[in-house]
Formats: sequence, structure tokens, C-alpha cells
Amino acid sequence: MRPSADRGSSVPSSQPLDDAKTIKTLIPYVLKYPLRVTLAMSCLILAKVSNIGIPVVLKHLIDDLSLAPNDPKRYLIFPLSLILAYGLLRLTSSIFTELREFLFAKVTQNAIRQIAIEVFQHLHAMSLRFHLGRQTGGVSRDIDRGSRGIQSLISYSLYSIVPTCIEFLIVLVYLGWNYDWVFAGITFVAIAFYILFTVKITEWRSKYRRKMNEMDTSANQKAIDSLLNFETVKYFGNESYETKRYDTFLVSYQSAAIKSQKSLAVLNVGQQSIIVVGLIAILWRAVAGVEAGKLTLGDLVLINTLMIQLYIPLNFLGVIYREIKQALLDMGNMFGILSKNKEVQDIPNAQPLKLLDPKIGPTIVFDNVYFAYESNRAILKGVSFEIKAGTTTAVVGHSGAGKSTLSRLLFRFYDIQSGAITIDGQDISKYQQSSLRRLIGIVPQDTVLFNDTIGYNIAYGKPDSSQEEIETAARTAHIHNFIMSLPDGYKTAVGERGLKLSGGEKQRVAIARTLLKNPALVIFDEATSALDSKTENAIQLEIDRLTVNRTSLVIAHRLSTVINAEQILVMDDGKIVERGTHEELIQLQGKYAEIWYLQQKEAKDEEVI
Repeated sequence: MRPSADRGSSVPSSQPLDDAKTIKTLIPYVLKYPLRVTLAMSCLILAKVSNIGIPVVLKHLIDDLSLAPNDPKRYLIFPLSLILAYGLLRLTSSIFTELREFLFAKVTQNAIRQIAIEVFQHLHAMSLRFHLGRQTGGVSRDIDRGSRGIQSLISYSLYSIVPTCIEFLIVLVYLGWNYDWVFAGITFVAIAFYILFTVKITEWRSKYRRKMNEMDTSANQKAIDSLLNFETVKYFGNESYETKRYDTFLVSYQSAAIKSQKSLAVLNVGQQSIIVVGLIAILWRAVAGVEAGKLTLGDLVLINTLMIQLYIPLNFLGVIYREIKQALLDMGNMFGILSKNKEVQDIPNAQPLKLLDPKIGPTIVFDNVYFAYESNRAILKGVSFEIKAGTTTAVVGHSGAGKSTLSRLLFRFYDIQSGAITIDGQDISKYQQSSLRRLIGIVPQDTVLFNDTIGYNIAYGKPDSSQEEIETAARTAHIHNFIMSLPDGYKTAVGERGLKLSGGEKQRVAIARTLLKNPALVIFDEATSALDSKTENAIQLEIDRLTVNRTSLVIAHRLSTVINAEQILVMDDGKIVERGTHEELIQLQGKYAEIWYLQQKEAKDEEVI
């Protein structure tokens, strides 16, 4: 029965997580080292206590020097001990600060590595639909910025915000305990106004930062897309057009960056104004206390020093707050990738798929399969057929008939809407995807190679293979002699997406790679389409040998390559309209025969030319 709804017909949109969810997602990675976190936080507190102790010791030193000459406290030993204490506290503060960073470095880097690995794995686990719809430049930029965002968030939080908050609380308690509440009140009000002003202005400025990021991502996407398609750009002489298109985004980025810089000046002036007012108020109160004899000169110096120590890190609060917000946004974008639905997933406790007889290959059955990439456009409409173990089935038909979709569904790059696909009686949707794909090898129509060596690309079919196995596969695919004629042999770099090789050479590498994998089920998707007639005939012989004792599915446009198949399926508009052997289909005088006679006529015309 035809389905009434399409499951997962569209790519889920990438939505960044909000700040709270982002932090909640990050915390488990940080807490994987609880002892290091505890020790680092302890060092942080001790460093701040030591830092506060510095002006306290300085106060006592000044007060001691202000005593009468005959006061016994003025003996050299007392100020000397204060001087030593002053130096020791400075050293202690520095030691605890560095120790904190030393302890937390492993926590930070481990979190970055673990998250990056999970995102990378998640991206590879995403369906083909996601990868066909994504923009590589944008995704790579999100991952790069997200990884740096973790470093920034932990760095700014642990090394700036948290220490400043702790120091602020210690200063408030100290001022309230040792002096009257007015000092603590002025300090609290000034800091509160400072923080409120900084947050409000930074939030206002964030729209310019967001605009900068959007334009940066868009420019990067366009640049990478243009460079990946450089041949097309040159074919049409559109270098200037591509440059102008790239510059459009850079101009928008520049405009947002200028506005961001201007708003930063407003933020800095406002912050300094609040700091100056707070310092004037508290110094006026301290000077009044000294005049009244309630405070000493040491108290005046202590209060002034405490305020300056407190305000110095606050000078960077705007930048830090903005960077933390940006880090949270970048991390949210990266974690948003992790939150995306994988669409094609193994069921809980899925078992590996096993073959009844690995020596002859599996039996493949498509049972009334309906499939659509989009809900409003059906691709397969009730397709049913069986490929018996150890036999070759060919699928032919015009472009867009749904031939290549069969191979994608066999690999389970998509889940079907209804029906079933079984291998040796096992529904592939109920078994591990990894075990399914280990059983299948494919030689695709459009072979894309890694930007590495020829040897690496062949060995990719079996990464732990020996050099001898790689060369054997290359010989079988008739590419060994060509490789050995190159100056670097198997170490020859193939370039981005294999662009240094011709179409035929790339396809022979793909054949060698599949031969090396030695799969039980082999799919040939227009495997010889990029080869000249002489090479095609040679490769076709090797393909025929490769299909012996294996189940194989051949998707072809040229019927001359499939005449020996035990079964030929003719597809049209998502349905199988004819099936049989070559001879049976010719006798039927239907669509297959029509295509056959047309191709034979074209071949004769080419010979005449």
C-alpha cells in the first residue's frame, strides 16, 4: 500500500542552542576530571586571597613608617618582616595563578578534543540528505569557531570572571568588616552600575557582532564553493564575477565591523566614567576619615589599592562579556549540529547483519518499495524484484528513472517510506548500518578521491592492507602500469577530489579500491561511463570476473555492458516496466528493445564518423 506520509523528507534546520543549554552541554565534559577542577578552584581562591593580602601588608608597612621614632614597632625587624611578607604574597599569588592554569589545561583541551570528535562522528553519522544540503564552508567554520569558543569560555570564565567575582566578594566583606558600611556600599553600587551598563551596551553591540559572523560565514562559504569549482569558473571566465560576489559579503562585514568599533568607544567611555565616579567617592570618604583621625594613611592607600585592583579586571569586562557571549553563540552553533536528528539510525540493540553463505554472496529482495526524497516527488513507486545469490542483475533506463536510488537504499543512506529491503531474508532497517556497508562494495559513476596519494585512495577499501595487496588490486583494475609510469608511483598525490587524474583513471582507482575491499555484494553504478572503448572492454572483462561467486547489481546506461546479466530490469518513472534476460527483452520488443536499437544505431554512426 502506498504511504500517506513521507518520513524525514527534509533536512532538519540547524538551530543553535541557547546559552543555558550550551553551558549544560559543556559541563559534563569539564567534570570528567573532578579532582583537577577542585584543585584548580582551590588555587584560584588562594591566589585571590594572596592578592588581597598584598595591599593589607602594604597598609601596615606605611602605618609602621608613620609611627614615632621611639616606637618599638619601628625597629628594623618589623618593617623587614612586612617587606618579606609583601614579596611572599606577590610570589604566592603568581604561583597559585599559574598552578590553576597548569591544572586546568588538561581539562580544557580534553573537553575540546572530545567535543570535536563527537561532532565529527555525528557528521559522518548524518544521512546523505543532510550532506547533500549542507555547505561545507559553513559547517567547518561552525566547528572551528565552536572549538575556539570552548577555549574562550573556559579561559574567560575561569581566569577572569570567576576570580573577579571572588575578589569582589572578599573586598566587600573586608571593607564592611574593618571600616564602616559606606565603603562597602560605594563599592557595591559602583560595581553594580558598571556591570549593568556593560551588559546593556554589550547586548546592544551584539547585533553588529552577529552581522559580522553571518557575513564571515557567508563569505567563507562562497570562497570555498568558488575554489572547489575553479574549473567551472575558468570555463565561463567568471573570475571577476566570483571576486565581486565575494567582495559583496566582505563589504557587509566591513560595515558591521566599523559600527562595532564605534560602539566599543561608547562602551569604553561609559565604563571609565563610572570607575572615576566610584574612585572619587570612595577616596573622598577615605580622606575625610584620615582628616578626622579615624583612618590612617595606610588605610587610605589600602582602600585606593583595593579599588584599583578591583577595577583593573573590570576594564576588560565589556570585552570579556562580549567574548563569552560570542563563545556561547559559537558553541551553541556547534552543539546545534550534535542536536540534529541523524534521520537514519540503528534500532536499539541492533545486531550485525550476517550472510547465509559468504562464498556466493547474499540474496537481495526489494519488496514493494516506495521512496521519495521529498514528499511531493515520489522516486520509487512499488518496486519489487529479487537478486538471487551469486547472480548479476542489471538495472537500465533513462536518467531520472530511479536507478541510482536503488544503490543508495541498499547502503541505507535513506530509510524507505514503505515496503522492505532484505539481504538473505534480513530486513536491513533492523540491523547495524556498519555491518551492512561492510558487505557492499561500489564503483560509482562520479568517483571522488581524497586529496592524498593514489596508494592511499586504493588502500581506502581496506585500510590495513599491505602494499602487495594494493598493487594486486591495481593490476586487476588495469591501472598498475600507469601508476608505475608516474615519477612518484603509488605516492603520487591526486589533488583536491582527485582532479589531477582523468575521469577514466579515477574510475579505475575506484574499481581497484572495491576489489581490495572484496565485498560479498558489488554495485556498479555506470562503472565504465568515463572510459574509452578500448579501456572499457578491458575493464568489463575484469568486472565480469569480479562478479563471479558474488551477488552484483549493475546500474547502466549503455546496454552493451549488461547483456550477460542473468536478469535485466528496465525502469521508467520509478517503476519496473520490463524484466528478463537480454534475449527475452529483445523478443519482447518493448522499451528495452527500443533503447537497444537506438544505441546500436548511434554506435554505427560513430564508427562511420
